[in-house]
Amino acid sequence: MELGRSAGATMQVAREVGAPEALGLDVFKVPESSPLSIDLTLTAVSEGVLANGEVEASAEGECARCLAPIEDTLRVQVQELYAYEGSATEETTDADEILRLQGDLLDLEPAVRDALVLAMPVTPLCRPDCPGLCAECGVPWDELPDDHRHETVDPRWAALDKLRIVDADGDDGRK
Repeated sequence: MELGRSAGATMQVAREVGAPEALGLDVFKVPESSPLSIDLTLTAVSEGVLANGEVEASAEGECARCLAPIEDTLRVQVQELYAYEGSATEETTDADEILRLQGDLLDLEPAVRDALVLAMPVTPLCRPDCPGLCAECGVPWDELPDDHRHETVDPRWAALDKLRIVDADGDDGRK
């Protein structure tokens, strides 16, 4: 497919491709080779090609509070200008400020990567009210009874616990 350089010329691109190396972090990411659905409109403008559309991907990870597995679908908007070689935009911007066409080809990976990673939650949760894990035993609060608790002894009083006398019945005198 070829778009040409006539300003205003458009072309629809709809493809499903495998994700490059994992997008995101270990806690939440789009796994490598999982399908990315790309639906873009490419428009020729005076300085280059404007890519505008949507990318959809399945992401997976674990809840930051309870460590339960999470799966979610990310839908992000992508809008990026790719400058023509020798255009005023290419000549007046730094190399990392704008994407550039390489001949007649454009590389969508950086734009797609940035859009997906920026749409990912910093702290992924299985649900907004996830109570997390019990700090003492590490079991998810959802799996524990409502009256779950751990007896903690103030370390300043721990030495007195050694003085407690246990009788023959195993009763330590506590009521």
